[in-house]
Amino acid sequence: MTTTVDSKQSSWKGSLLLLLVLNLLLCKNVAASPACAGGAANCRLSLQDLFTRAVALSDNIYKVAEDTFRDFQQTYATGREFISRAINSCHTSSIPTPADKDQALNTKSGTLLNTVQGLLRYWEDPLQHLTTTVRDMKEFPVDMIRRVQEIEYKTHQLREGVEKIIKQVEPGVVNDDIFSAWSGRSSLQEGDKNSHLVGFYNLFHCLRRDTNKVDNFLKILKCKVVHEGSC
Repeated sequence: MTTTVDSKQSSWKGSLLLLLVLNLLLCKNVAASPACAGGAANCRLSLQDLFTRAVALSDNIYKVAEDTFRDFQQTYATGREFISRAINSCHTSSIPTPADKDQALNTKSGTLLNTVQGLLRYWEDPLQHLTTTVRDMKEFPVDMIRRVQEIEYKTHQLREGVEKIIKQVEPGVVNDDIFSAWSGRSSLQEGDKNSHLVGFYNLFHCLRRDTNKVDNFLKILKCKVVHEGSC
């Protein structure tokens, strides 16, 4: 009788040990293989994860754009009449956007997402040219060049993330709007040095404005879509 009991206890202990080992191995595999590792084509993040990543990215982009504009002002705009020579509108002004938070909250999520996507698309060409131009200008501080490159790279990432969000929020809807080419390239390449600086001032000013809009709209969208409007 004692032998039988000991045998059962030994078997039970062995099974428990095996279960613990298997559980440890499973945990190790999960930790080593995070969701969407390596950008797998069949990977699908949840809508909440997509919004969390997009908001974190847009918040960082806005802060870098704000720092870049502030540093440009301090380095080049002091004592110059940049504000009086600067244009009053940005190249994205044709995109209708909510004027304040209340309007944004009352805008349909799909419409607001398309607005964000439009703003990001309108900046694709200007950021490419801005990155190339500042990289070739010896008088631009290295740190400012690095920031511009960072904004371009992260804006591309954000645009891809927003497109994934749109596919989940509005499945089957394809936004094939045609965006006009950016016409401000000459302001960075033609004329004297002061004209170039005014062109940069305008672009950095508009970049700060639009990245702030994108950041605010995405935070409102996350509240509306993920948290079901409990803002």
